[in-house]
Amino acid sequence: MQQQYITRAERIMQRIQQLAAISEDADGLTRTFGTPAFLAGRALVHGWLEAAGLPTRVDGIGNLRARLLSATPAARTFVLASHIDTVVNAGKFDGPLGVLMGLDLLENLLAQQVELPFHLELIAFSDEEGVRFHTTYLGSRVVAGSFDSALLARPDDGGITLARALEIMEANAAQIAADAIPAADWLGYFEMHIEQGPVLWERQLPVALVTAIAGQIRVELTFTGMAGHAGTVPMDMRQDALCAAAEFILITEQFALAHGQGLVATVGKLALSHAASNVIPGQVVCSLDLRSSDATQLTDAYQDLKTYTEAIARQRNVGLVWNLVQQTAPVACDADLNELLAEAIADAGHEVVALVSGAGHDAVPVSAVAPATMLFIRCFKGISHNPLEDVELADLASALEVADRFLHLLRLQIPTR
Repeated sequence: MQQQYITRAERIMQRIQQLAAISEDADGLTRTFGTPAFLAGRALVHGWLEAAGLPTRVDGIGNLRARLLSATPAARTFVLASHIDTVVNAGKFDGPLGVLMGLDLLENLLAQQVELPFHLELIAFSDEEGVRFHTTYLGSRVVAGSFDSALLARPDDGGITLARALEIMEANAAQIAADAIPAADWLGYFEMHIEQGPVLWERQLPVALVTAIAGQIRVELTFTGMAGHAGTVPMDMRQDALCAAAEFILITEQFALAHGQGLVATVGKLALSHAASNVIPGQVVCSLDLRSSDATQLTDAYQDLKTYTEAIARQRNVGLVWNLVQQTAPVACDADLNELLAEAIADAGHEVVALVSGAGHDAVPVSAVAPATMLFIRCFKGISHNPLEDVELADLASALEVADRFLHLLRLQIPTR
């Protein structure tokens, strides 16, 4: 591997560490949308973009956007992007790595005075994780033109609406509609991201080609029975909400195991009202997260699990509220861009491994208006959304070489595309 890529990777790693030092928490990394820590982190990245000589702005949803312009004013726009918000107690690389790799790519093009047949726009999305307002893809939906203005009235857990949060951030919500890139102006979209899974780690490979992103369905379930004294209500007369929830959880696991590797199902939240060791649980709220890259499989699983859960509630004489919170369809990455990316991976001397992403990404809303592709980068044991999240310098350097080659191939394709 050329030393230049190691040197560039070292600079990215230094920036990753600097950004990770900015957090809402003293004991971990948390940088959620609109918080002072988020604004400080964005300001740091903003400074790096301006130091590179890139025209930079903050749009109406708080996305940080920089452009490297083609000499052809009417050229279309190719976007490099990822996000800079985090989950609670996050790792350093999920999101920011893609943004800082994109910055490095633009800096390299500027240093080499490369003439572009398209505009290159680097976007640091403000909110992909959706932690604060229980949403997803706020930043990328604005760029894709699919932002729902009704979300401006949504409050966070402290009662602050999204509209008010934007005011506090000094972002102009009135310009959100104008911040979309028109569909006719898109050339494509490229996102670089850690795998968040163990395949590359186990196979000792630095990068992979993403062929699709799994669809997701999220549900909030409320089981309502009857609270009672743990010592006085006979077992056969109970309406135990927790037992109903427990049965639902086990059936969900068994269902997913029986339907092969294409489907995953998770119950990640469980909340008991007025919990006490000597009280029969009267109400339980839990979550369901279903994912698959097969739209039919995902829909069928949703309907089947809903039917099974309704039967559990009837049999146990407890109430059930089934609330569909979020639904996104599976997304296939663009075949033409994937062909170029696969060529770049092979030209860099790596095996071309194709993976489906079980995690959601900003490429999902963008793919509705533009061709999209993604490059996965190996991470330590596939661990993500965790402080143990890590990327090796050599893998980052390999990914940079692949990305350089990909943009070069893309430039060669433009006159004939």
